[in-house]
Formats: sequence, structure tokens, C-alpha cells
Amino acid sequence: MSDAPSPRLGVDVVVVGAGIAGLAVAQALSEQGRRVAVIEARALIGGRLRSTRAGLDIGATWFWDNEPRVARLVKELGLEVDRQYVAGDALFHQRGAVQRLEGNPIDGPCSRIRGGARRLAVALAQQLPPDTVTCGQQVRRITALGDRLLVTTSVGEISASHVVLALPPAVAAWGITFTPSLPADLTALAARTPVWMGAMTKVVIQYDEPFWRTAGLAGSAISQVGPMREVHDMCGPDGNPAALFGFVPGTRVDEPTVTRRAIVEQLVEMFGAQAASPTDVVIHDWRNEPYTSPPGVGALVDYRGFGDPRFHEPAMGGRLHWSSTETAVQFPGHVEGALEAAARTVAAIARRGARP
Repeated sequence: MSDAPSPRLGVDVVVVGAGIAGLAVAQALSEQGRRVAVIEARALIGGRLRSTRAGLDIGATWFWDNEPRVARLVKELGLEVDRQYVAGDALFHQRGAVQRLEGNPIDGPCSRIRGGARRLAVALAQQLPPDTVTCGQQVRRITALGDRLLVTTSVGEISASHVVLALPPAVAAWGITFTPSLPADLTALAARTPVWMGAMTKVVIQYDEPFWRTAGLAGSAISQVGPMREVHDMCGPDGNPAALFGFVPGTRVDEPTVTRRAIVEQLVEMFGAQAASPTDVVIHDWRNEPYTSPPGVGALVDYRGFGDPRFHEPAMGGRLHWSSTETAVQFPGHVEGALEAAARTVAAIARRGARP
């Protein structure tokens, strides 16, 4: 990966964002012989595919049996998967009471990438030509210059025939200036489109052993009390590493969603005294990720914007493409949706042609 593009460097396509959608676009276009530059604001690739040191997911986790694109990509990249553990009973947590639900009606058939979902992004990035991806740069402006688009980053400029916005539309609307301005209705749509899981905190709790399995529990729970409203098993093969994970809805923007103490207390109430001694608790508040969640992300709740047809029409003379999972018609918010959006973008660029 390179540190910085040369000023005024020209390529066929600039991809903004090195999450799974951006990397899939870059890989497909590179295979077609296009010159592609991927610009990522973070220091690492993967976007919302994020994993702990133990390979446990604090971002995207599952893919489902009816999602063919991600299943095909996982197979092509030679990654191992683990089926979601569903054996045993689930729990329903109410104030002052925990009910055991026979047969686990919470979890369904799905899979996880062994070692963490970020491995999917890493493996895909390894298919790209050297120096395709540049990390640590923020795209600040996109300017139309004749039949090219000029992308201004925090360290320089790069021009292209096409630019792909592989980041949530609300983040693009908040952080990037477009010259000339995008149509008002498109700008408003992008600004109000929710970021999938952008206002959520994900918690991963690791233990020495999966004691809940020994007790005949699946590790799954729904809680009306919180702070975690859902809990699921996240163990590796044969229960190693042993872990649970849960989702905590956002509260006030200026307040942390949850503390380690509150998490452990809830787990003890639901699963018993063995839950009192985790070996690690990772709390990741996605509201604090500025390249995923814009300010006020918790107020973005109108999911009708997902897959809106206006995201499928390239802007700025047919050269600016929306390609995040939020723009997908099917499975928006999922990795599958990101791959659908990527495929749509690649087809649109192929129809138009990337070279001036």
C-alpha cells in the first residue's frame, strides 16, 4: 500500500473507501485492465469489517445462507467459515426475570468467517495490483473538470474518469464538497440516509471456556432491560476462543453507551455467576467512527432511503457512483448488499467506459 498519490496523478477510477464494497469494485475493475486508486481515510482497510486481536468481530459478523455473492467470494478467496452455533436454548431477559426459551427461536442458519470478517477485506486487497490502496487520507473535495473528476485529498490531488463513493451516503454528504454541487434532492437524500449499525455499540466478551454451552444454552438472548438488547455466541472452532457478543443501542451522543461493569452485571443476571469473570471485554461504539458515522447519526432513522433509485444513477455527468451497502436493493446493510452495490457500479463504469 502506498502512502500518497503523486499530485495530479491520473487514473481511470478513484474509489473512496477501502471497505468491502470499495475493494470489490477495485478488484473487478483492475481485472478488466483499469487503473484504479483506492483512497481510505483510516489507517487500515476493511471499513465496518473490523476484528479484535483474537479474530472476533466488532463490526459485520454474519452472512446468511441466501446470500450468494459473499458465499462465492469467500470460496474464491479460500477462506474458512464457521457455522453460527445455534444448539441449545435461548434466554428472554425481562426486568427481574430471565426466561429460558426452548429450542433457540432467536438464531437462524448463517456463517462467520473464521478469524474475523476483516480477513475477507484483507484477502480481497491482496488480489489488487501493488500500491492500489492508499490509507490515511481523507477525501475532501470532488470537482468536475471537463470529462474528468479531480479528487482533492488531505495530502494532494488525483484525477479520474470515474469516482466511486464506497462509503455511507451520509458520510459523503457531510465530509465531501462537490463542485458543482450535486442536485439538491440527491444531497438531501444522502444526508438523511441512515448508516447501517452506525449508531450501535457492539460488545465482545471473551471467556476461558463457553460455559453456557455446558449448561445447554445457545448463548443467544433477547433483553428488554439492556444495556445489550441482543446477545449471541461468537466462539471459534470447538469453542475456542470462547466469546459472546451483543448489541447496545445508542443513547445521547455525548455519553458512552455502556460500561464494562454494566455489561458484566447483565451477563451475570442472564447466564449466572460464571459470567462474572471475562478475560476480555471489547466495547466498540460506532458513533465514534467519523469515517463511518457522521455527527448526529443516531437521528438518521428513515430506512426508506436504502436502495433508493437515485443512488443507482451516476451523478456529475455519469462519472460519480454510489457504492455502499446502504445503496443496495437487496440485503442493504449486509456484506451481500455491499457486493451487490459494487457489481452495479462495475457494470455502470463498463457501459460508459473508464478512459477519456
